[in-house]
Amino acid sequence: MDKLLIRGGRSLQGEVDIAGAKNAALPELCACLLTAEPVTLRNVPRLQDVATMLKLIRNMGVQAERGEDGLLRVNAGALHNPEAPYELVKTMRASVLALGPLLARFGHAKVSLPGGCAIGSRPVDQHIKGLTAMGAEIAIEQGYMVARLQPGRSKLRGARIATDMVTVTGTENFLMAACLAEGETVLENAAQEPEIPDLAEMLIAMGARIEGHGSSRIRIQGVEQLQGASHQVVADRIETGTFLCAVAAAGGDVLLRNGRAEHLVAVIDKLRDAGAQVTAVAGGIRVQAAGRLRAQSFRTTEYPGFPTDMQAQFMALNCVSVGTAKVTETIFENRYMHVNELVRLGANIQIDGKLALVAGVPKLSGATVMATDLRASASLVIAGLVAQGETLVDRIYHLDRGYDQMEAKLRALGADIERIK
Repeated sequence: MDKLLIRGGRSLQGEVDIAGAKNAALPELCACLLTAEPVTLRNVPRLQDVATMLKLIRNMGVQAERGEDGLLRVNAGALHNPEAPYELVKTMRASVLALGPLLARFGHAKVSLPGGCAIGSRPVDQHIKGLTAMGAEIAIEQGYMVARLQPGRSKLRGARIATDMVTVTGTENFLMAACLAEGETVLENAAQEPEIPDLAEMLIAMGARIEGHGSSRIRIQGVEQLQGASHQVVADRIETGTFLCAVAAAGGDVLLRNGRAEHLVAVIDKLRDAGAQVTAVAGGIRVQAAGRLRAQSFRTTEYPGFPTDMQAQFMALNCVSVGTAKVTETIFENRYMHVNELVRLGANIQIDGKLALVAGVPKLSGATVMATDLRASASLVIAGLVAQGETLVDRIYHLDRGYDQMEAKLRALGADIERIK
């Protein structure tokens, strides 16, 4: 099992390319299932989750070929097995995104209940509720969602879907399914994360009729069929935010090429309040920091608020900042599993339910720590960059699920970091 060995104490200097977003690439691979014509995706990151999704759709009969520089050609014309088995999706919750497209195009699907990080419950009840409103019958049988059209129906039908909570994957599933449904679908309380309008733009290029994407109400007029298209995956805002926090903690001057400042307003505002200089420039974001910054309190919430996927990384920055900060996690109930590992490095953190109280310390000390989930692993890498001595991060397969060659990018910026087999 691979590990990362980090010798802390070096500032970060230079330029780094931000990869395409994992959370855009995964639903967009599922969107390719909606058409029998070829689709070309550009800027697809080389991540374990993407590899798992490719294995999944190939198992269905889809042709998917990688090219140079993140190019991916997908052809679902020969798809013959609309099933997502547990063995292929047990490590990835995004498997549920295959349900809507398969049901819309073929009228039936069998998709395993999703897996993923152990950061909290991720119920599929909203997916079932929305697709049922569109004319599906869905039963849970032996760990699978078995879906088919209601008797007498040849297609899904348009519906008004108001979810009980904001759900990103639910919004994406309904958006894709509605493209081939009869009539109009209106999504109320829709998620607004940048990956959703990016998916919508891809679907529009394929011939879908969508309005309001990026807002809390999305309208979709169903069409008879979708065609092939070419689409570039949006830059990963969480990778961008992770590198912003890394530079803020370790100090330095770095240009994040392709970073989109408008997708990280809440995080950038906190970084500026902490004392970092963050500037939107042509083609990316420049971040500069020196010395210990000021600890910042924040509360995670749905976009455009502070993202839960940035909580652990900003907490690592708070650990070595001046002052005390309150962190409130409102999205996932188990998203403080990195705290015990940060404490092993010398952090001062107290947990009380959803609240974490972080008292900044002058320095951290290297130790062996264990990654417990994707973003937790990133927080431990940031902590290792500033800790004195050697930090060994174990179980980094979590990191590989969501970061494209993170250690190579950090090494190019001057960090002393290496992967140990």
